[in-house]
Amino acid sequence: MRHFPVFVDLRGQRVVVSGAGEMAAAKLRLLMKTEAEIAVFASNPADIVAAWAAEDRISLHTRPIADGDATGARLLYAINQDAAEDARAAAIGRSAGALVNVVDDLEGSQFISPAIVDRDPVTVAIGTEGAAPVLARSIKAQIEELLGTSLGVLARIGQGLRGAARAVMFGDPRRRLWETFYEDVGPAALRDGGEAAAMAALDRLIAEHRLEDRPRGRVTIVGAGPGDPDLLTLRARRALHRADVVIHDRLVPGEVLELARREAVIVEVGKEPGGPSWSQEDINALMVEHASGGAQVVRLKSGDPGIYGRLDEELDALDAAGIAYEIVPGVTAALAAAAAIKVSLTRRHRNSGMRLLTGQDIGGFAEHDWHGLARPGAVAAVYMGVRAARFLQGRLMIHGASADMPVTAVENAARATQKVVATSLGRLAEALADNGVAGPAILFLGLAPRAALAEVERLPAQAVGAH
Repeated sequence: MRHFPVFVDLRGQRVVVSGAGEMAAAKLRLLMKTEAEIAVFASNPADIVAAWAAEDRISLHTRPIADGDATGARLLYAINQDAAEDARAAAIGRSAGALVNVVDDLEGSQFISPAIVDRDPVTVAIGTEGAAPVLARSIKAQIEELLGTSLGVLARIGQGLRGAARAVMFGDPRRRLWETFYEDVGPAALRDGGEAAAMAALDRLIAEHRLEDRPRGRVTIVGAGPGDPDLLTLRARRALHRADVVIHDRLVPGEVLELARREAVIVEVGKEPGGPSWSQEDINALMVEHASGGAQVVRLKSGDPGIYGRLDEELDALDAAGIAYEIVPGVTAALAAAAAIKVSLTRRHRNSGMRLLTGQDIGGFAEHDWHGLARPGAVAAVYMGVRAARFLQGRLMIHGASADMPVTAVENAARATQKVVATSLGRLAEALADNGVAGPAILFLGLAPRAALAEVERLPAQAVGAH
């Protein structure tokens, strides 16, 4: 992020605009919505700019900007549509200590103005670092459709009664008050009876919520999926929006954590193979501690909580402490990895079942039914198998597996850094090392990517890549 988004308080502040053509007029329409004192400098102002000056909405000086004209200005816009004149105006602004924007000149600007959705006092700003203004306008149109015109009225009513709402207990009760008002009761009252009815409805809600007892804490154990925020379930997103505390695994990426409320406490309880780790007992104690204090806790686990996530141990701890909980399933890595290589995990006449295995357990490398896994047609998805690759290779081949058995590794499934390595059992460890696969990765025993399977099985050419 090159440009950090901020909202500048322009009440009573001086804003200078150099230029008064059509482009300047478009900018002035936005600036006049603020409480700034706007000064415009231009030799030949557009008629509309002159009309605004006649209405005392701006002060207009029918000459080019000069040294001293930007003194005391908070912002200066150079919109002369002339590169040399814009550069001269920008230099005057900088020397006076104003922040300068040169329209259509990203490198010459100290700040940029975003596309704006105005539902005063609610303002949504959309920026693309100056790279795609057309895209910003498209996003603006979509948000305009989502945010009804009544939103600003409801926000002003809420702003006026925010002091009274402090009588409602902080945390979940107060959050439910505002959610109920803005999403349900407020819009209905405003639609049926106008502002007075909406204000009365909020008064009633405050009175009702004041009587609420401190909420009991709760833990929601959420599957974060393989890391792509688009693969989160709607229920998972709602849980993150409500959470007071988010306790997450090391593999949960920042893009998913961004969906949590800004006020939420975020705690990483990383477990790095061969490195420093939180003990499971400490994680259990942390959940119990926060929930016992009344917090809404989300325990955010990579993939699905029930697949190698030590879910039972956490549920046992919550049951012992009398803490209520809910489990929100997620897309486990094996499913995302199979989708990445475009194969089905089961197929008639190939395998009627498949196995989810771990390469390592608490005691080291994990033992399995190697005879069954070595049979032709057997399919398995191995979690935590990269460090155990040589062990898997040896055990399977000792029990009769062919060195030609297809094996596919999918690292960081469904993420931008996803990597697919198709190899054979006989070359598994070498292929992982040669391609720098370090994990997290799923190893598919008995499966190759669809294109390779199509070639081996002589599928019709038109079937390759079909969905």
